[in-house]
Amino acid sequence: MNQTHIVETSSGKLRGSLQQGVYSFKGIPYGADTGGANRFKSAKPFVWTGVRDALAFGPRAPQFEPPSCSPLHTWVRDPAPTAENCLVLNVFTSTLEQSARRPVLIYLHGGGFVVGAGGAPGLDGRNMARRDVVVLTLNHRLNLFGFLQLGDIDGGRYAEASNAGMLDLVAALEWVRVNIDRFGGDPANVTIFGQSGGGSKVAVLMAMPRARGLFHKAIIQSASSLLRLATLEEAERNTDFFLRTLGLKHSQVRHLLNFPAEILLKAQAAAVQAAGQVDNCRPVVDGHVVPSQPFDAAAVRLSAHVPLIAGWCENEQRLEFAANPGVFQCSAQEAVAATAHALDISDPEAKVLLAEYAIGRPRDKPGDLYAQAFGDHRFRRSVTGAAERQIAWGGAPVYVYLLSWKTPVQNGLLRAPHTLCIPFAFGNVDLATGITGSGGDRYRLQDEVSGAWLAFARTGDPNHAKLPHWPRYDIVERPTLVFDVQTRLVPDPWRAERIALEPFARYEPAVHEGRLLASRMR
Repeated sequence: MNQTHIVETSSGKLRGSLQQGVYSFKGIPYGADTGGANRFKSAKPFVWTGVRDALAFGPRAPQFEPPSCSPLHTWVRDPAPTAENCLVLNVFTSTLEQSARRPVLIYLHGGGFVVGAGGAPGLDGRNMARRDVVVLTLNHRLNLFGFLQLGDIDGGRYAEASNAGMLDLVAALEWVRVNIDRFGGDPANVTIFGQSGGGSKVAVLMAMPRARGLFHKAIIQSASSLLRLATLEEAERNTDFFLRTLGLKHSQVRHLLNFPAEILLKAQAAAVQAAGQVDNCRPVVDGHVVPSQPFDAAAVRLSAHVPLIAGWCENEQRLEFAANPGVFQCSAQEAVAATAHALDISDPEAKVLLAEYAIGRPRDKPGDLYAQAFGDHRFRRSVTGAAERQIAWGGAPVYVYLLSWKTPVQNGLLRAPHTLCIPFAFGNVDLATGITGSGGDRYRLQDEVSGAWLAFARTGDPNHAKLPHWPRYDIVERPTLVFDVQTRLVPDPWRAERIALEPFARYEPAVHEGRLLASRMR
């Protein structure tokens, strides 16, 4: 039976629900509507009078809808409508006692910087909250609404538009600092965590002076674009194509306030096509809001006090390629050509690289090897590169993991794919059977992964009784906790493959998750 409860925040009173021992407050505004005259500007405060219902998730940021939603994705897709009034967050807690001072975990959703939302079924924070923490998910501006470089155009009226989506996250963190004690949370013990694009957002926040002190620990799961954001030149080029698509001059930028959101989204898609599929709709290193690339020395100095967990799934790329399983059946010649194209290397280099992968994976077909090398290039090298830099430049302790547990769905085709880590971290494997399957061994792994995330949120150390000892990462032994049927500590797993990829470690902006990379086969 649902019961309602009222909490008073700095913005106004909220009515939430209590169900099975967990309070849920959904769709809480942490900023005003970003449409109309507020479009492209930093978030403004929002207050209300009376008691506001917080019983349903709020709108998603304007974005393109996925073409289809298979069981592999339904658990991580938010069905809420889209609207520019999207600055909302959701709180899950098992106590409203201000004296509880429980650790706070704030999840930043994936979808690159262009799609996604925090109200998906698989992101339900109640299972985590039952273990004496406070959990938040949230929405913020995406794509052109959150990351359009306007700079000095129109007298600098929209000078921070290129990082508005990240400044939304700062506004949410500021709201948490002021209000989270009303939900039993400790504002002095906040952990931010995210998967894929959400992990990249964690990395950007670690590099932002305005976010310093608003969180105290960080977890990055399967991020591919956390080391390389757009430069001013790249972002300005993107803006030029965008305005040209709409038939606007730079002097007419204010006209953007009058276009419906769906028209601007279509123009963005056309501009990306015209620019040759170069996607720079992402945070911008502007020297001000984001002074440097994440994990550069200057960024690490900002986050040197922040302990970090970072890791990846062993077979990341197989989720995207599952939409075109013919990729896995390609010939050796096709696999070489596709690898060369994906990694921007020569065919002879790709042939040598795949030969190295074949040594350690003798049962894999050429298409499997291509998928493995491509996934490692996008995700593994980015995650381990971030860990290396955080350590080398004097950062706080780093713990590195690899998820190698293979899901049985689709007859095992996916192995350990992108997004698989999410339900294990949240303790939501029963809400995400489309990706985890329904086998009983999921629960042991869920206890291990979720337990590590919770221990880390409490103390900055992920070790707990159900894990083998997980030491800090270093660049000599490279100790990595491998979550699997039998979780174990492995020094430098798949070492030969890591070394083989090193010459090709160009940290370029990753294409967002919505694009079908399987089409790169040629």
